[in-house]
Amino acid sequence: MTWLATKGGAPTLAVAILLSVSQASAEDTLRVAIGQINNWENQAPTLGQDVGIFKKYGLTLENVGTAGAGETIQAVIAGSADIGAGVGLAGAMRAFSKGAPLRIISPAFTGTSDLYWYVRADSPLKTLSDATDSDTIAYSTSGSSSNNIVTAFVDELHCRAKPTATGSPPGTLTQVMSGQIDIGWAAPPFGLKEVKEGRIRILARGSDVPSLHGQTVRVLVANANSLRDRHDAIVRFMQAYRETVDWMYANPDAIKRYASKINADESLIADSIRQFHPKEALQSDKIADIDGAMRDAVTLKYLDQPLSQEQLAEFIQIPPRAK
Repeated sequence: MTWLATKGGAPTLAVAILLSVSQASAEDTLRVAIGQINNWENQAPTLGQDVGIFKKYGLTLENVGTAGAGETIQAVIAGSADIGAGVGLAGAMRAFSKGAPLRIISPAFTGTSDLYWYVRADSPLKTLSDATDSDTIAYSTSGSSSNNIVTAFVDELHCRAKPTATGSPPGTLTQVMSGQIDIGWAAPPFGLKEVKEGRIRILARGSDVPSLHGQTVRVLVANANSLRDRHDAIVRFMQAYRETVDWMYANPDAIKRYASKINADESLIADSIRQFHPKEALQSDKIADIDGAMRDAVTLKYLDQPLSQEQLAEFIQIPPRAK
């Protein structure tokens, strides 16, 4: 069939196919690597995709979970992901300072209220200061915000336990309960059921570290080549991301969907969000206390020296909100 219209001007199969191809090509696909993909603060790409918010902006996301920030950064550096979510700011600065093609496109979490450290209920440890150099304390992966906080526990709160990478919260809990790790880490709501049942006790929270109060600790990063070549798509990603965060805190359906996804009680989720994830912590407009973050990164040996203003201008490229 070579003709293009039937009698009366109705489109033929050939025209329908052309229209379908045109519509498909109008929707961009972005690959997103997400450290700790089941954490509430990392849900915007997944929930927003599920309810069609990203589609509204002409985007399809290929969301893939990773074991933590180190793995996420490597995926973005290699170009197998366009965007990385849940990346520790200190780790991102370290990679950028060594020439990695990373650019910050948004803060992801400001403050450290969302992470906690715990022990088995029968542990003799009551505080971090009770730990000795024969004890171990968990973090996810190198360069993650949990790694940064544990390092600060050691340096600022004089915790003597040995920092140990344990991966995800579920894997960490298994190691704690089996006695392989003394002090585990988690992000709510994971573990709160076990706390309520008396199986584990919270020993410390990230907010116990004075230097990290009010500081952006996790960010969204983009591959520099993707940001250059697909700038419009990434700007639209940020528009959809911000709209999704607003929806997550305004629509009860977000909690319902999230609870179903991680097989948790909705009331537990709601309590967890109130206690550990205030909406202001998910602000996406400005890296808070960048000077303090660089100072801490130098102290904790993530950076040899603070980044210059020229480096910061290249490194931090947050798309402004649409007016």
